[in-house]
Amino acid sequence: MENDELAPHQPTSRRQPLSRDLILRVAIDLMDRQGVQQLTMRQLGQALGVEAMALYHHVNGREDLLEGVVDLLVNEIRIEPGAPTPAPDGWQGLLQWVAHSVRDLAVQHPNIFPLIATRHPAAPWLRPPLRSLRVVDEFLQALVARGFTRAQAARTYRVFTSFLLGHLLLESATLGAETSPVEEPLDEGDADVPNQDEELDLKEFPTLAEFRPLLQAHDTDQEFEQALEALLNRLDLEMSQ
Repeated sequence: MENDELAPHQPTSRRQPLSRDLILRVAIDLMDRQGVQQLTMRQLGQALGVEAMALYHHVNGREDLLEGVVDLLVNEIRIEPGAPTPAPDGWQGLLQWVAHSVRDLAVQHPNIFPLIATRHPAAPWLRPPLRSLRVVDEFLQALVARGFTRAQAARTYRVFTSFLLGHLLLESATLGAETSPVEEPLDEGDADVPNQDEELDLKEFPTLAEFRPLLQAHDTDQEFEQALEALLNRLDLEMSQ
């Protein structure tokens, strides 16, 4: 019997009307099977049982497709409110809960996680993999609700995302993912691009709007030294036991 992983993707039933959501989900399935670099609009059309040109009624080219895939997957992360399982009350439990939620995403979609990690977020002061306005807003709200000051919450966001990014990119690579950047495709028709910083509308995310100055102001040299010192202190503790 032919291995399912090597079998060609079967065309999606045409009983399902073509939509942006369906296109993105089939694209995710193809990327999971073969990687991001190999996906073409023609191949995606074949998997959906349509001509490639029919896709452009719902996505503005490959660039918009990749952005939609990232947004769809990242928005599966729900912290508070609306999470299927409530986050723990303590801040340690919260960070463990969020970390495992992001790791589950990386393990389930190792071929796509490097794309999540490397594409530009909505603003330069946001960091992958927690790159969406809603996710970051919920994350900061949750930290403040557990007793963090705004400065502590902002610093935790930066340190926490750095940890997730480094560890999970390495784990994705060990699972066979390509970690080189996706070649920048030509814009095939007004593809969506990340919002310019000055154009961001944060009315729906008041916590994020409040934190914006703190997230914009950071010292990367100091953060690196502090993270390195924390690592050395932890290793020193282990060696002394």
